[in-house]
Amino acid sequence: MAVEHADQFYIDGRWRACTTSASTPVVDPATEQLVGHIAAGGSDDVDLAVAAARRAFAAFSQTSVEERVALLGRILELIQQRAELFVDALVTEMGAAIAFARASHVPFAAEHVRVSMDVLRRYRFLTLNGTTATAKEAIGVCALITPWNWPLYQITAKVAPAIAAGCTIVLKPSELSPYSALLFAQLMHDAGVPAGVFNLVNGTGEAVGAALAAHPDVDMISITGSTRAGVLVAQAAAPTVKRVVQELGGKSPNLFLDDADFAQGVAKGVLAGFRNVGQSCSAPTRMLVPATRLAEVEALAAEAAAGIRVGDPRLDETGMGPIANAAQYERVQAMIAAGIDEGAKLLCGGLGRPEHLDRGFFVRPTIFSEVDPGMRIAREEIFGPVLSIIPYRDEEEAIAIANDTVYGLGSHLQSGDPERARRFAARIRAGQVHINYPAWDGEAPFGGYKRSGNGREYGMFGLEEYLETKAILGY
Repeated sequence: MAVEHADQFYIDGRWRACTTSASTPVVDPATEQLVGHIAAGGSDDVDLAVAAARRAFAAFSQTSVEERVALLGRILELIQQRAELFVDALVTEMGAAIAFARASHVPFAAEHVRVSMDVLRRYRFLTLNGTTATAKEAIGVCALITPWNWPLYQITAKVAPAIAAGCTIVLKPSELSPYSALLFAQLMHDAGVPAGVFNLVNGTGEAVGAALAAHPDVDMISITGSTRAGVLVAQAAAPTVKRVVQELGGKSPNLFLDDADFAQGVAKGVLAGFRNVGQSCSAPTRMLVPATRLAEVEALAAEAAAGIRVGDPRLDETGMGPIANAAQYERVQAMIAAGIDEGAKLLCGGLGRPEHLDRGFFVRPTIFSEVDPGMRIAREEIFGPVLSIIPYRDEEEAIAIANDTVYGLGSHLQSGDPERARRFAARIRAGQVHINYPAWDGEAPFGGYKRSGNGREYGMFGLEEYLETKAILGY
């Protein structure tokens, strides 16, 4: 696909040339073909973007709620109008299956904007207790670092609440899936965002991300990415004592209690774990089941995986496209090999591409059973369509296995007894617990315990990450 401004950045209300001659390639993961290059910025580009955001902050932070709601409304309308442009970009840059891009990637991205509008309309920025007022004020210039696995979705999850709060923005999208971000920058311009309020600088984490994290005029940095990347950002940000919000890795359990609906729930669990080709930080990739039901679960899981159609992401009937990039494809293959080598029972899938595909970063939907909690496939984030079925003896062991991870982002719980489910949910150490596969809720706070990060996104909790708190005594 042809994307405008691939050799430019959006800074201070206009497209401008990169200060360096560096570029990074963009590869279609379904064909392994080079489809273009994007400019790769450096610290000078970051300085220009941050300076523009700093100049714009004084005026934009004082805009009214009504003005910011109207701006978000224009952004929402343009996302909806340009949905197919974004779908095309997502299929090309990361191999998202076209039906999934239409049903999830783009609509959920739009929903983040709509939710921010709703939260902004009802949020109380000033509260009074006697003669003491508490004011919530925009934190300032925000650097936003977004990942390659949900490119547009994660951009709106950060940009929309930042705009709602009255902050100004420098966005660094992933250089591995940058086209949707370029389309979004043009959308922001067309929506009438004031100059300097939104800026985009492409480049690597080592160059652009590090410069943003260390920049003294950046007040806050929000990153979605690997735990390793989150640690590096926090370390670079520490000397300037800026706020750091991190949404990082995960190894989420899907705990089946003995009264769960196995006939329906196991198949849903496989599809939840393999959603977006398993490239979701909260994917429930550890299925914990009673040892007495293991054979039944194995049959149900293998049947569900057999029904997944892997292939050309541009075809409507495709259920699973390729892994988004070469490095991640190799990581997934290495982890499948580790599972085999460690003696886990391979139910389906395995190494290499599906037999009918001879090119592209396609992975066979893979399920291991009889997985020991100490195995690498049970402990490390794989970020691909690889599911580990782990048997447990009793409820206490089930909770112990669920919590036996350095991560704590998402979790799933299956039970036919609501009260029992609530008791178990209270014992799981994770930022979200999904009981019996509920509908996605764009207002539910999203973020992690432990090494899954700090802070929350979505809804009111997401908005408040972009606000400072001021007490005014004698008000």
